[in-house]
Amino acid sequence: MRRGSIIALLVAVPLALLIAWVASHTDWVDTKVPMPPKGEALINPFYAAQRFAEALAARTAWDRLLAVPSTDSVIVLSDWHWTLSRTRREALERWVESGGRLVLEGTLTGGKDEFEHWSQIVCRVRTMTEAQLSQEVWRKDACASFQEEHDGIAASGADRMDYSVCDFDSLSSLTSNKRAEWALRNATGVQAMRVHVGRGSITVINATPFRQRHLFDGDHGRLFVAATGLRRGDDVHFLSEADQPSLLALVWAHGAPVVALVLTLVALALWRGGVRFGPLAPAPHAARRSLAEQIRGTGQFALRHGDGRSLHAACLRALEEAAQRRVKSYTRLEPNQRISTLAHLTGFDRQALAAAIGHTDSPGRHDLRRSLALLEAARRETLIEHRRSSHGTR
Repeated sequence: MRRGSIIALLVAVPLALLIAWVASHTDWVDTKVPMPPKGEALINPFYAAQRFAEALAARTAWDRLLAVPSTDSVIVLSDWHWTLSRTRREALERWVESGGRLVLEGTLTGGKDEFEHWSQIVCRVRTMTEAQLSQEVWRKDACASFQEEHDGIAASGADRMDYSVCDFDSLSSLTSNKRAEWALRNATGVQAMRVHVGRGSITVINATPFRQRHLFDGDHGRLFVAATGLRRGDDVHFLSEADQPSLLALVWAHGAPVVALVLTLVALALWRGGVRFGPLAPAPHAARRSLAEQIRGTGQFALRHGDGRSLHAACLRALEEAAQRRVKSYTRLEPNQRISTLAHLTGFDRQALAAAIGHTDSPGRHDLRRSLALLEAARRETLIEHRRSSHGTR
């Protein structure tokens, strides 16, 4: 047997034995895993309680804002701020006193003292030493058995009714100066209680058994029916301030016409002040000014905003450039000879040309205009003669 075959056999045999051992000690069991909530069940904490009540021929609603229903209805509060709005609090109190059934699960997020003063149901926390607290078996997810009481009397024998309640606070209990029409009690104290207020009733549960999937724990379904006094055809309204709509959603819900009008006005203002595709008015006709107009305008500007020396120097320089075209040695001539040459070329008076050329020493704007006119006329005359000689006319 080859060496490679021996090595393969030594590896395959232990591997086969391992696979056989794992297969013989493995059991395949089907386990039901609850699917995560989706749709309305994902956002509505009372979805299960609503479907349960509707299965018992009741009508339910999850209200984001308090709208006081009829006095034969039920309101279930959770994570509620009792004194957030005085008008809302007084409306709830009048509704209960007129015959409404109010159920409060858990603790209030605000206004606890005001609620206890009105309802006469007080949640008291037990005082315990550190040693007692360390020995206390208390778990928020633990369930315990509670005995039902009516008018402060616990039923016995065949009439006894026990409830398994989970997620309650065993370190606190409920008390009241009034006689409790209905209550649930165990060794930790009373954890659910109903008292009459006017013609209605208030039921307080020191737990949150009706939110999310908690309705499926213990006997929370029976507890819901007993706490609400549910009857066929009842209207049950669930309210919670744990998940409130955003400020924008509330503004749109209560003032949609005003918001739409403001947005329209803002859009019109932006449109009016925005950049347009074309000019506000047609552009004026782009007529080009003549060269003479440009020269006259430039000269008037230089004459108005200066002493005229720059304009005089420009005219004199133009005259000398024209003279150089006629006389090649013009630049080598003396000043007096240049004036004589220009007088000969143009036919103008020599003294007048000398005065115009040396005008920088002569004051007066009127004299400057005459000097500039003479220099310009001499330049033109010199150019005219040059053009004639270049074309062979002379």
